[in-house]
Amino acid sequence: MFHPFKNQPLIDFTDPKHAASMEAALTAVEKQFCQKYPLIIGGERFESGDLLPSINPSQQDQVLGSFHRANQPLAEKAIDAAWESFHGWSRLPARRRANYLFAAAAEMRRRKMEFMSWMVFEVGKSWFEADADVSEAIDFLEFYAREAIRYGQPQPLTPSPVPDEHNDAFYIPLGVGVVVPPWNFPLAITVGMASAAIVAGNCVVLKPSSESPLIAYKFAELMESVSLPPGVLNFLAGSGGQIGDFLVSHPRTRFISFTGSKAVGLRINELAAKPSPGQKWIKRVVAEMGGKDTIVVDATADLDSAAEGVVSSSFGFQGQKCSACSRVVIEDKVYDKTMEKIIGRTQRITVGPTRNQKNYMGPVVSKSAYESILSYIEIGKKEGKLLSGGSKDDNAGNGFFIQPTIFGKVDPKARISCEEIFGPVLAAVRAKDFTHALEIANNTEYGLTGSLYSRDRSHIELARTEFHVGNLYINRKCTGALVDVHPFGGFNMSGTDSKAGGRDYLLLFLQSKAVAEKL
Repeated sequence: MFHPFKNQPLIDFTDPKHAASMEAALTAVEKQFCQKYPLIIGGERFESGDLLPSINPSQQDQVLGSFHRANQPLAEKAIDAAWESFHGWSRLPARRRANYLFAAAAEMRRRKMEFMSWMVFEVGKSWFEADADVSEAIDFLEFYAREAIRYGQPQPLTPSPVPDEHNDAFYIPLGVGVVVPPWNFPLAITVGMASAAIVAGNCVVLKPSSESPLIAYKFAELMESVSLPPGVLNFLAGSGGQIGDFLVSHPRTRFISFTGSKAVGLRINELAAKPSPGQKWIKRVVAEMGGKDTIVVDATADLDSAAEGVVSSSFGFQGQKCSACSRVVIEDKVYDKTMEKIIGRTQRITVGPTRNQKNYMGPVVSKSAYESILSYIEIGKKEGKLLSGGSKDDNAGNGFFIQPTIFGKVDPKARISCEEIFGPVLAAVRAKDFTHALEIANNTEYGLTGSLYSRDRSHIELARTEFHVGNLYINRKCTGALVDVHPFGGFNMSGTDSKAGGRDYLLLFLQSKAVAEKL
């Protein structure tokens, strides 16, 4: 028997013992820099000779490791290996498949600080953010294992009985899929997407982001360490141009699970919708594609709580979350007072390498992200009034550091108010009243997360129905969704309405079959 699901607790780093353990883990990981990492296909290692470096964004001249990039013949080999394993894996009872996830969760729990340390170096997460990421990965393993067992039991799918006939209905896996996770939650989302597909009985080709292949490789190694059968999870580093489109368009790819930008998600959806010669199915696409998330503050709100929630949601992990607050809409009556509190908190944020526990904000993930965010800051200087930050932070070190930046006097339809920036940039918009604030909150093409700070029950009830986002939070920040507490996924251009960490998520990787037997 297994215990009821509980979220993995976070580490208290005010305890000197825990801080010392994390320092030791960081030091141990530093000794492993500069290794070369192969592809993993059917349990075997392959080298292409074409190397992709993983760079420390806090110290851009430091290479953490180099990865052999896959080419199309190797991608074809991975599809072959996955289908070869599928026939045996898909026929295992759900409980046996779940046991691999339980074992992986236990191993990840033992190695938690190791995985956190890689995240600090490879994507610049703070200790707190890295802890939350690994904890969520553990939660996904534990929760989806339990969900697979539930779906493997008799389901309330059976049609109404008829005389002289036995009718049954049950779930079966889809086949082989491609999992394309993002770099911003390089463990949690990678683990969540891959483990959900696997525990449902599918086999996958995992193509991680080129910004975070190292953490994904460590996950693949961990799954090998718990004896996951070869070919169930295949690891392919490489670019979208080299192998991404090839895998998505492949006639034997049954589904694609993607998290990332709107542009790439729409391209995947378009490619998957066009049948390839020899294809026997309509491919299933599960896509989460970002957001332009708004926190609304009305005239009745607790302004200190609202300011704290805005700053945490906007600048945690440098604003590089699809759920991050990138604009705050405040009722006119409390706009000035609220902004004063937000700016004051923002200007106390420390920026620098997150190898140092004291730094709240680290670097943005890459040179391309750095340049894109700085270009949006220049746009913001033309569209609004710069209230705080507004430039790169050269004092923080030789990395991609940007000051937490706030613009006021922003028009609701300005680019910095409507487009996803994916960095530490907050647009503040003044609303005439609550109705106007809600109109502004709904004026983008996205619909992922949002938050309302209010003590007015009528405003709260109206937001519940009219604030059009997949995850709405009342009187709390708009980031930090917990597995089995806040099923996560958005509307409109934010994705395909899937709910990661929810009780219907595994259905995306299953299909139902009805069987009637004449007695």
